[in-house]
Amino acid sequence: MTSYIPITMTGVRQGVRMCLPYVPGYFIMGATVGAFAAQKGLTFTEAVMMNAFVCAASAQMVALQLWTNEWTWFHIAAVSGVALMVNLRFVLSGASLRPWLAPVPAGFVYPVLGVLTDPAWAASIRYNSEGGRDFGFVAGASIFLWITWIVASTPGYFIGSLISDPRAYGLDLFIAFTFAAILTPILSRSRDFLPAIVGALVGVAASLLIDGYWFIAIGAASGAMAAALVGPRA
Repeated sequence: MTSYIPITMTGVRQGVRMCLPYVPGYFIMGATVGAFAAQKGLTFTEAVMMNAFVCAASAQMVALQLWTNEWTWFHIAAVSGVALMVNLRFVLSGASLRPWLAPVPAGFVYPVLGVLTDPAWAASIRYNSEGGRDFGFVAGASIFLWITWIVASTPGYFIGSLISDPRAYGLDLFIAFTFAAILTPILSRSRDFLPAIVGALVGVAASLLIDGYWFIAIGAASGAMAAALVGPRA
């Protein structure tokens, strides 16, 4: 018999509350992505649409760095492929939530997973590991951060357009710091750190040896293999 997964407004509110600390960071990342979007000549509407449909700061940063004024089908495929590679981590994110969310009707779970972000995933994993089962938590966290990211693009685009070089202010590093802050709370044991360390070291080595963005996929695959070798939690 399929177990019952509650979907309540209490869970939604709890998911929103858990993700409130990420809001300031979203506005800083919004300024970073907005700066790159303005430099590449995107209109405000185009920048907002990118935030709404892509909803992934790291993928948007990479895509904007490869942006060009003269598009060919090959260039479109290249930018799309790189963005896809960066976002492939969400395949694993969704898979990690399946043991918990499998009983939830597809009409509810898939739209929410479509706007799942790293902070929402990390908060959901932590919530579930502490005994939480309410799908409303995932929905609240994901939709709240999705809307926040879209809203953050408004001041981000106009303020970011005044920043001639985001790297000069270290804004491009903020995404890396955010990932580190998201990852740390869910690494509670030494065996959890091994895949992260392996993925980081292999990814850095690949970035030094191979041109392009292959280091992202190589680092992720290495971390996943390390996690498989270590084995699941008891």
